[in-house]
Amino acid sequence: MSLLFQPITLRELPIPNRVWLSPMCEYSAVDGLPNDWHLVHLGARAVGGFGLVMTEATAVVPEGRISPQDTGIWNDEQTAAWKHIVDFVHERGARIGVQLAHAGRKASTFRPWSPVTGTVPVADGGWPTVGPSATPFPGYDSPAEMTPTQVADVPERFAAAARRALEAGFDTVEVHAAHGYLLHQFLSPLANTRTDEYGGSADRRALLVEETVRAVRSAWPEDLPVLVRLSATDWLEDGLGVDDVAAVADRLGGLGADLIDVSTGGVAPASIAVGPGYQVPHARRVREVSGLPVSAVGLISEPAQAEQILVEGSADAVMLGREALRDPYWPLRAANTLREKIGTLPVDSGVGMQPQYSRAQWR
Repeated sequence: MSLLFQPITLRELPIPNRVWLSPMCEYSAVDGLPNDWHLVHLGARAVGGFGLVMTEATAVVPEGRISPQDTGIWNDEQTAAWKHIVDFVHERGARIGVQLAHAGRKASTFRPWSPVTGTVPVADGGWPTVGPSATPFPGYDSPAEMTPTQVADVPERFAAAARRALEAGFDTVEVHAAHGYLLHQFLSPLANTRTDEYGGSADRRALLVEETVRAVRSAWPEDLPVLVRLSATDWLEDGLGVDDVAAVADRLGGLGADLIDVSTGGVAPASIAVGPGYQVPHARRVREVSGLPVSAVGLISEPAQAEQILVEGSADAVMLGREALRDPYWPLRAANTLREKIGTLPVDSGVGMQPQYSRAQWR
């Protein structure tokens, strides 16, 4: 059996294969509520054979949304809406996780296809933003520097969202500490110029991330995994590098993180040499230093390429983003390309191809 289609177990959660759907914002919610778009988007990938389906960045508080159209998980109505989607994915035999997020200074922005860019004015449905410091992301409004009380409240907001995620039936939660959003802002010296206990040295800048992971782990069942997405480099000379982030990942493992979802960039505009698998070496380095399982993401498009990433020990799973948008059935195609037969056992076994699609099986 190819490694790509071997199951992996995190804590006591078996995941049927190592082809996972990366979190991708759909900018299609109203008042934080997931809807039929999210059901079809996530459900189609479960039908398509992805072993773990991750939601988009889902805000833990209203002001934590990247855009007014982002999903949330801060109230009962949202929790119930997510449960409907979770149940459908489970019926297809896949696992599902929610990415818990707070956008910080990158919140309240227009969605990508809007004719205007930047921060949404309050009069148009936006809100004032906050961050570790009053330094804005280029092109956005300046955030208010968070008070010590506001900072101290962040871990509990993430923990409360995790408890709601459990109520909705999610199999795992992912703490979003990447792509220039709030927790990454605290980590990076490019966004954090605080002089209190949450700023200054690398250890102090990492404190909020560590407190948040600890709080989420305490709120989450011991038998289910907690994932953390980290940007392994800021791609800028004065920003975070992969060894800095690998050291953080090592400490997060001691606090209960079970897998690091390794991405890069986002805290400030940077010139990035993009190519197939360009972030994979960063995933490998985080894996080597932390000893934790990792997932790799970033222009992974071909089955043989994905298989090789696992064979060479660079990652334990691959996350597909844009490729999954182009082809929601990528895992079925990959199995056919690799001449891998996917079992047609009942979906409650946690593995298997949908019987309606069994004719797509390699024979």
